[in-house]
Amino acid sequence: MRTVLVIDDNPAVATALEVLLSLNEIRTVAALSPQQGLELLEQEAIDLVIADMNFHLDTTSGEEGIALFRAIRARYPDLPVILLTGWTRLETAVELVKAGAADYLAKPWDDQKLLATVENLLELAESTREVTRLKRARSKSQDALRARFDLRGLVFADSATERVIELACQVARADLPVLITGPNGAGKERIAEIVHANSSVKNGPFIAVNCGALPNDLIEAELFGADAGAYTGANKAREGRFELADGGTLFLDEIGNLPLSGQIKLLRVLETGQFERLGSGRTRTVKVRVLSATNADLPAMIRDGRFREDLYYRLNVIELALPPLRERPDDILPLAQHFLGQEARLSDDSRAALLAHTWPGNVRELKNSIQRARVLCRDGLVQPADLGLASVRAQVRGADEPDRAAIEAALARARGVISQAAAELGLSRQALYRRLEKLGISLPA
Repeated sequence: MRTVLVIDDNPAVATALEVLLSLNEIRTVAALSPQQGLELLEQEAIDLVIADMNFHLDTTSGEEGIALFRAIRARYPDLPVILLTGWTRLETAVELVKAGAADYLAKPWDDQKLLATVENLLELAESTREVTRLKRARSKSQDALRARFDLRGLVFADSATERVIELACQVARADLPVLITGPNGAGKERIAEIVHANSSVKNGPFIAVNCGALPNDLIEAELFGADAGAYTGANKAREGRFELADGGTLFLDEIGNLPLSGQIKLLRVLETGQFERLGSGRTRTVKVRVLSATNADLPAMIRDGRFREDLYYRLNVIELALPPLRERPDDILPLAQHFLGQEARLSDDSRAALLAHTWPGNVRELKNSIQRARVLCRDGLVQPADLGLASVRAQVRGADEPDRAAIEAALARARGVISQAAAELGLSRQALYRRLEKLGISLPA
C-alpha cells in the first residue's frame, strides 16, 4: 500500500492528513520531530514525505525544515518531499525546489490541491521506480557484456546501442565481411574496433582508411599499393592498406565513395584474397578481415549504377545498423560527462538542453560541444550557453515565456498545484518558481 510519512510537531496535522489521504487509499504514518521522522524512514517503506518547516513555538525561519529536508535528500535522494508551513516565503520555496523539493504548500492547505499534489507525486514516484528498475536491469546486462567482451572502453547506456554492440561481439569471431551503417559521426569506427578486438585476428593489425577522404585517382593506390612510376609522383614502391592489414582487419569507411574500378578490385580480393599493385603484374595474396561502413544509401546507388550489386552483397553478409544519437537518448549524458571529465559538471538546465537537442552531427557534434563548454564554463559548472548549441540559441532568441496572466490562469486551473501548472505551461517546477519570483507573484493560499 502507498505510504506517506507526515513529520509535524502538531499531532492534529497528522490526524487531518491521515483522514484525508485514507479516502484515496493512502496509508499515513506520523512523526512529531525531525529525528523521529528520520528513524521512521529507516524502518518503513515510505513513498512520499510531507514535512513541516518549523518545529518549535515562535519559530518561523524555516531553518529546522531546511535542515530536515537536506538530511532526507542526503539519505534518500529519490524520495519526493512536500514542504508544509504556515509561514511561506517564496524565496525559500525557490531555493528548496532548486535543491530538489517536490513542492511547497502553505497552511492551511486546500484539501483537493494537496490530494492532487500527493497523487501526482506518488504516480511519478512509481514511474520513477519502474524506470530505475529497468535501468538497473539494463546496467546489469551491460556490465555482463563488458565482462565477456573487449568493448574498447566504449561509453554507452542506451539499449539500442547495447543491441548493436551485442550483435557486433556475436559476429566478431565469424570470418565474414561486416557492413556497418549509420549517419556520420555516430561512432561506426568504434563498432569496427570492437569487432576486431573480439575476433580471431585481434592480435593482428587494425587498419582504417576513409574512402571519402581520398581523391578517386589515389584510392586504388591507397588500398592496393603501387610500384614505382605507377603514377605521377610515385618515386618508389609503396604498400597498400591490404598488405598492411595482412593477418588482421581492414576497415573501409565511406565505402560508397569507392570508384567502380576500385570496386572491381575489392570484389576480387574479397573472393580470392588476391590483387596486384598499380603498375605491377605480380599477384599478391593476403588474408584480411574486411569491415566496411557507410552513411550512403547503397541500394539507391546500385539502382543508379554507382555501386556494384555483387560487391554490396559480398560486403553486406552481416549488417550492423548504428542509430543516430537522437535515437539513443540514454547515451547522451554519459557521453557528455565522459567528454567533460572530472573537472567540471553539467547544470540541470544544461542536461535538459543536451537531451532536447536533435544532434544532427551525432557523437562527433556532442564531443565538440562539450569540449567548447569545458573551456567556456565558469567555476566548473556548464550552463546551456556554454554548449553553443543552435537549439539553445534559438530558444534564447525566441523564448516565449508565459506572462503574469498566463501563469495566474494556469495556477487557478491547477488549484495551486505547482507541478500541474508547470506542466501546462511547459516549464519545470524550478523554472515556474523562478518566474513567480521574477514577476512577484505570490503563492496561492
